[in-house]
Amino acid sequence: MSTDRRNFLRQAAVLTGAFSATSLFSQVHATDWKRAAQKVAHKSPFEVAQDEDFWNTIQNAYTVSPEIINLNNGGVSPSPLVVQQAVARLNDQANMGPSYFMWRLMDQGREPLRDKLADLAGTLSDEIAVNRNSTEALNTIIYGLPLERGDEVIGTKQDYPHMIQAYNKRAIRDGIVYKQISFDFPIENDEQMVKGFEDAITPKTKLIHVTHMINWVGQTLPVRKICDMAHEKGIEVLVDGAHSFGLMDFKIPDLHCDYFGTSLHKFLSAPIGSGMLWIKKEKIEKVWPMVCGDKPHDGDIRKFEDLGTRSFPIEEGIGEAINFHEGIGSKRKEERIRYLKNYWATRVKDIPKVKLHTSLKPEYSCAICGVSIDGMSPAELDNALFNQYKIHTVGIVWENISCVRVTPHVYTRIQDLDKLVRAIGEIASKSKPQGSN
Repeated sequence: MSTDRRNFLRQAAVLTGAFSATSLFSQVHATDWKRAAQKVAHKSPFEVAQDEDFWNTIQNAYTVSPEIINLNNGGVSPSPLVVQQAVARLNDQANMGPSYFMWRLMDQGREPLRDKLADLAGTLSDEIAVNRNSTEALNTIIYGLPLERGDEVIGTKQDYPHMIQAYNKRAIRDGIVYKQISFDFPIENDEQMVKGFEDAITPKTKLIHVTHMINWVGQTLPVRKICDMAHEKGIEVLVDGAHSFGLMDFKIPDLHCDYFGTSLHKFLSAPIGSGMLWIKKEKIEKVWPMVCGDKPHDGDIRKFEDLGTRSFPIEEGIGEAINFHEGIGSKRKEERIRYLKNYWATRVKDIPKVKLHTSLKPEYSCAICGVSIDGMSPAELDNALFNQYKIHTVGIVWENISCVRVTPHVYTRIQDLDKLVRAIGEIASKSKPQGSN
């Protein structure tokens, strides 16, 4: 059987699962989405990324405000309408009798959801815990690993602050040694990044913390190579996948890591306040749950979900977000969002006084791109984009990074990026070089 034929059949199987008769997604989108998918079935994901008719169908499924152009999807992404409706219906049901509808009915939906997440992640269901965000998932590992005084952890100064703070607390509380290396991004050399971690290793190193996609500028790190290097030296690896999961087409086992945490309310477009923790099955037993748990050394991943009362409607809404994601196709989604990033970035990179802070090579970036204008601080550029053009971005000043982060999503329209390009050009033409009066 040809490769194209196998890929077509695999995509058809995914679409069949996404359009199951019982899903709200199927009821709302089945006809239009199947028709759109059939029209591009002969095209590669890269070709579909540039098919505006196909993406118009996807864009119409969102309810984003026409008053602003939201290009800060790296912070939190909006959910499509079908996910919002699922959460609203379940919330209405829960409030008809919370202790009955939540704990006796909705709580039964977590196991099917766990199976859906495991299928999306390419893992065993018993390795997946549902929680609220990347911080909760990653902090569960950071605080739960049995590290002792003198044990070393290696991270970077470009990691997310909540993780840095957690390691610093363990250093204060338990006497572990937290070491941070630093990178000057963008980097387009895998070996340079791997060597950065390797050079910091000592006989006392027990854990390496790797951010798959740096949230500040979108740099993608060669996680698998870092993991393989670490494992050769008997060191475990925890991966922060907050910005990669639901965006890039990969399965967690492909990374060869030991632990992985992510937020689902970013590129998966799941309800706000949803996340996921993955732990390799044989390692679950040794990780202490952060709260509660009457059997802290149990090998059941569910010990990390013992949080007391939480929003069951939000959890169940994740399932509809997965249906939405699979209806698009993982690789198609990755290629589309990368195409959108490159669309605007390649058009501004040669404008005088404009600087990009992110590689445009596909192996080193996808959705996020940093941009700056000589003579303007990130806050000034961020304010100018919003106040003058109603374009919402975010200014970044962190360690050696100073830029404005721009992050499109599948609902972003080409005309919005054209406006961004025009805005950056006009702002740059009016800015004064640093040091001038």
